[in-house]
Formats: sequence, structure tokens, C-alpha cells
Amino acid sequence: MFHIELVERCKANDRQAQLKLYHQYCDGMFGVAMRFLKNTDDAEDVLQESFIKAFQRIHQFKGEVTFGAWLKRIVVNGSIDFLKSKHQQTVELSENHLHVTDDDVWTVEEGISLEQVKSAIEELPEKYRYVVQLFLVEGYDHSEISEILNISETASRTRLLRGKAQLQEKLKDLVYGT
Repeated sequence: MFHIELVERCKANDRQAQLKLYHQYCDGMFGVAMRFLKNTDDAEDVLQESFIKAFQRIHQFKGEVTFGAWLKRIVVNGSIDFLKSKHQQTVELSENHLHVTDDDVWTVEEGISLEQVKSAIEELPEKYRYVVQLFLVEGYDHSEISEILNISETASRTRLLRGKAQLQEKLKDLVYGT
């Protein structure tokens, strides 16, 4: 059965058509959610919510893109929203209870290439990677970073400090082979 027919049946609230679409896309969309969330339970929750949202809003699907692409956008947005909500809960505690000092010393062991530094930055957790990239590579200050990422300047400083420490550990591992 063509996806278009299935979608039209879903628009008519046909539960069997919804089940067929779910089975066709659940594994692929689970993979999408896992790439963002890195946790099976969280990915399953976001996947479930995404399918519910998709079926509630299926009348908005106009066929301009494939159903899979439309659904993937819902899963991606759901994953990002989940990460933001999870992040908000942890950042509030950190911002209120941490005092961060600026440490502008950024040294790299001799023999480490720019490509190795870039690769190590890519391996950082997302919340640190963005701040480190914006600060080191793009040259933004904490005020600008806080606006771009919608976090406080204190959170920016904290993440930079922690990201820098993790980056230095990764680079030391490259030099000393641990």
C-alpha cells in the first residue's frame, strides 16, 4: 500500500493505517531519537510522543515532502525539546550554586595538530562542545554565547571551564596514550 493512501486513511482516523505507518517508521525514527538522546528510555518516550503528535496533526501533512521526512522533523524537534527541558532542570541548580573564575590559559601539548584539537572538541558533550566552539573557534564572548544558546553568562563560563578541562584531558590522552 502506498504511503499516500495510508496517510489519507490516517487522516480519516483509521487505526489500522496508523499502526501500519507506525510499524514502517518506528525503527528508523527510534534511531534518530537515539542519536540525539543516547538513552533508550528517553528515545522511546520521545518516539511515542512524536507519533502521537504526528497522528494528531496528520491533517497538516500536505505531501510536499515524504511522510518519513515530515515525521523525522517531528522526532528531531521532540528530541531537542526533551534535551532542552532536561538541560533547564540541571542548569538552574548549577547557575545558582557555582562561582566560576575565568582561566584564559589555553595551552596544547606540542605535537598536537589542529585536526586533533577539532576532533577532540567534537567528542565533547554537546553542552560543552557548543560553548567551547563558540568561544575558541568563533571568538564569541560569554555575553554573546549566553544570547546564542539562551543560557546565563554564568552557565557559559561554567560550561567553558568544564569543556576546557575535558578537552585538555582528551588531548593529554592523545599525547601520553592512556
